[in-house]
Amino acid sequence: MARIGRKWAALALLAMAGAGTTWAQTPPAPKVAALDEIKNQADLEKAITELDRQLFDAYNRCDLKKFDSMLADDVEFYHDQGGVTLGHQALTDSVKNNICTGDTQRVLVPGSLKIYYMKGYGAIEMGTHRFLHPKTEATNGTGEGSFVHLWRYKDGEWKVTRVLSYDHHGVKK
Repeated sequence: MARIGRKWAALALLAMAGAGTTWAQTPPAPKVAALDEIKNQADLEKAITELDRQLFDAYNRCDLKKFDSMLADDVEFYHDQGGVTLGHQALTDSVKNNICTGDTQRVLVPGSLKIYYMKGYGAIEMGTHRFLHPKTEATNGTGEGSFVHLWRYKDGEWKVTRVLSYDHHGVKK
């Protein structure tokens, strides 16, 4: 009898382990079209909007591996208040040290996104985003800023190569 009980317990554990790995897996990100697959403005907007979503989903969840994978090795980040950050490792470290406190969330301002084709290179993405501080909202409030991202498609991958982040200011609710 104990032998049968152990067998069922082992099967139950195996079933739960298998189910657990299925539940724990993050669904794959939607495929983003290659630059040569983009045939019109709607295709371009779909691709770059999805890249923006993936980049800032990684940023908001502090998934530094994913975030870093979306940056060109020689990325240049220009911030009106923070100065210049050069290279993917320095930018990823900056996010780790300044954003991964769990009190900063980036939200794209609806309707602000503008996307432009850059022949033979990729795309320019421009918009406005807000930075929410759910833990310290009373003291930190909500900030807003404008941004420009230059996306390059090379060797089968989209990467951010240049970022301008400017016009940061507080926003009253």
